[in-house]
Amino acid sequence: MAKKKLIPADADIDLGMPDADRRAIAAGLSRLLADTYTLYLKTHNFHWNVTGPQFNSLHLMFEGQYSELALAVDVIAERIRALGEPAPGSYSAYAALSTIKEASGVPEAAEMIRILSDDQLAVVRTARSIFPVADDAHDEPTCDLLTQRMQVHEKTAWMLRSTLG
Repeated sequence: MAKKKLIPADADIDLGMPDADRRAIAAGLSRLLADTYTLYLKTHNFHWNVTGPQFNSLHLMFEGQYSELALAVDVIAERIRALGEPAPGSYSAYAALSTIKEASGVPEAAEMIRILSDDQLAVVRTARSIFPVADDAHDEPTCDLLTQRMQVHEKTAWMLRSTLG
């Protein structure tokens, strides 16, 4: 009995868009995933290390934010996989792809808020940069994902800024 040759599941993927567009969208989503995961780590770090008179409210706010980000990374990675491309999943890959920089030391609470607000907007810019390629390729699922991510990050940045007065 001859052995059957196994074909990778994504070898002949046809989503109704050119392969170049599909790959470009997945590459953009990989940058979004890296930004989102890096922001997740930074927010979780600040959650652990925040101090001061606003400790309780900031600790809880940061927890809500990193919990939302933890769910988002899965959605983004799964969209990359649905497009037939591997999702990045290592610190080195995220460091190479992310526009968000790691925090050094433990900033004061107000600086944490400012940093996280700026980083939320950086994620918005990354998502927005992918949108024209996805839109031109008629990739509605990716456009929907990007729209949802931009809404979440814009609102979170606004809420963070509002805590500074």
